[in-house]
Amino acid sequence: MGPRSRERRAGAVQSTNDSSALSKSSLAARGYVHDPFAALLVPGIARRAPLIHRGYYVRARAVGHCVRAFLERTCAAPGVPRAQILSLGAGSDSLYFRLKTAGRLAGTAVWEVDFPDVARRKAERILDTPELCALTGPFQSRDPASALCFESVDYRLLGLDLRQLARLDEALAAAGLNAAVPTLLLAEAVLTYLEPNDAAALIAWAARRFPDALFVIYEQMRPHDAFGQVMQQHFQQLNSPLHGLDRFPDVEAQQHRFLQAGWTACCAVDMNEFYRCFLSSEECQRVENLEPFDEFEEWHLKCAHYFILAASRGATLSQTLVFPPSEAFPRIDPASPSGVFPASVVTSDSKGPDLKRYGHASVLLSPSVILSAGGFGEQEGRHCRVSKFHLLSRYCDFEWKGNQTCSCGTGAQWDGRLYHTMTRLSDTEVLVLGGRLSPVTPVLGILQLGVSKSEDNSTEDLNVTVTKAGPEDSMLSCWRHSTTEVSYENQKYLFVYGGRSVVEPVLSDWHFLHVGTMAWVSIPVKGEAPEARHSHSACSWQGGALIAGGLGASEEPLSSVLFLKPISCGFLWESIVIQPPITPRYSHTAHVIHGKLLLVGGVWIHSSSVPGVTVIDLTTGLSSEYQIDTTCVPWPLMLHNHTSILLPEEQQLLLLGGGGNCFSFGTYFNPHTVTLDLSSLSAGQ
Repeated sequence: MGPRSRERRAGAVQSTNDSSALSKSSLAARGYVHDPFAALLVPGIARRAPLIHRGYYVRARAVGHCVRAFLERTCAAPGVPRAQILSLGAGSDSLYFRLKTAGRLAGTAVWEVDFPDVARRKAERILDTPELCALTGPFQSRDPASALCFESVDYRLLGLDLRQLARLDEALAAAGLNAAVPTLLLAEAVLTYLEPNDAAALIAWAARRFPDALFVIYEQMRPHDAFGQVMQQHFQQLNSPLHGLDRFPDVEAQQHRFLQAGWTACCAVDMNEFYRCFLSSEECQRVENLEPFDEFEEWHLKCAHYFILAASRGATLSQTLVFPPSEAFPRIDPASPSGVFPASVVTSDSKGPDLKRYGHASVLLSPSVILSAGGFGEQEGRHCRVSKFHLLSRYCDFEWKGNQTCSCGTGAQWDGRLYHTMTRLSDTEVLVLGGRLSPVTPVLGILQLGVSKSEDNSTEDLNVTVTKAGPEDSMLSCWRHSTTEVSYENQKYLFVYGGRSVVEPVLSDWHFLHVGTMAWVSIPVKGEAPEARHSHSACSWQGGALIAGGLGASEEPLSSVLFLKPISCGFLWESIVIQPPITPRYSHTAHVIHGKLLLVGGVWIHSSSVPGVTVIDLTTGLSSEYQIDTTCVPWPLMLHNHTSILLPEEQQLLLLGGGGNCFSFGTYFNPHTVTLDLSSLSAGQ
């Protein structure tokens, strides 16, 4: 890379500091953390989305956890000389001012290093802000040509390039850094922006230079799965690519990286594990109640792709247990794959518009027509709650063509809901239950969709009408629920279970809707009621309903599989014992074929692998795992917030839509409808 390219890249990396600083300021303004200084160190204000707030909150808490462990260890050790904190790539971070206000810097000084332009801007900001100058105490503002931009008794701010280690070492020594005393080195999202050789040199330099130190980094990982691909593409578009992820893709590789560089101990956890093991349940509940939130998949995936690592060496710090082992977050990896389901593209742009949306619902009207409605997706060149219906029609063998249409007639219009359910009543009628417009705006009432052929009698150009049906009451002010067809006394009912609402973050109740009269009825249900959940799967089986997985209380994925079993006087809840146990998951889909329950895709946090298809034999309870071979489909393929349609005669499973808002990396929609070949299941019988 030439000098000009390196400078352009450095400028792009510096711009990430400005965005991060605004996010931290927004985080404090919304009450996630107490930081009155974040807004003082960054010009301008920005209101970030709740998902961004959560991401920056867990980052702040993880780094704060490590800082606190260092300070407690160095304060507790008898005879330990003055400690110091060296923040590499500090940007506009307010750590020094927060620690100073809290009285945590007695005997400890802070050094900060960043690009010269960033450091000078921060020094000017401090000089122009009386509240900040009051905390630093007497200070010296250095010559513009000097690397030392700001100096007080316990705070030094230096403008240096971390790739120039000889200059860095010399400037730090000249600024009074004492390598012999216990030192905390911080690098939040810094090393990944360096070329791998430069990052390796910095890690090794720190190990040589500081005999008694704790090195803490916060960075990205898992670049190869679908979310990781979107994450990488985002930073490439910003001209600040993430380096070294191929070489160090997970926490194990990162730990080995530091141990090989001369650090004697190292531990690391991803942000899902940190959130669940190192924050109190009361604090988690406080944070989860700060803002309306309904992006659980993206929150868990973001946390799965970032880690916090603490490497240590020396007499004072080598035994510091920053992240002691915890049984509160067990790793539950799926069994070794028993087979593969090949995936292939069903539709392409030449065969009509594709279904680029998530949070929608789909239903098989007839063997040759699939109707999808609602969700969030692409429409007329923008991202929005989708108002058009999508029809997928089969016109020869396994050739499908997509078409979009608006509701016709003078009746009701599609209201823009998502996370609803759709149930086929006949070849031409569909019932829509529940859903939301926003996390604080549920949709009330029931819709009925009528599907009719156009004047030319073509299945490729169908008309859809919307009418209101059933009682318009608050019984279904929920979303992320399930609706399953069940039978009782030779009558057809819809069993509506779980979900969430504005009042309750997770629901455990259920309702029966008599299809013939569109009336809610009471049917006895015996047995121990399952724990509350939403974003689970549900499918009909033997006149009852199979419920699997979901997201439970405390936003914890579930692994239970339950059967609402028909009995003479109503229904009975039964728990299905599965061996080996399955990895807890949610936001998946499910189907029954050949006496086997298929759990397709979804999100899990207890394993670093990617969910494929879990197959559960409903007779024996034995589970097996199948990978999805995505060789022949565009990558990435995000299998959450999708829908799926089973075609049992063809032994095919159609995957429609899916994707999500990938943190600050942009929104991704699966570009094509994909089919899975399930023929290996019957071959194995």
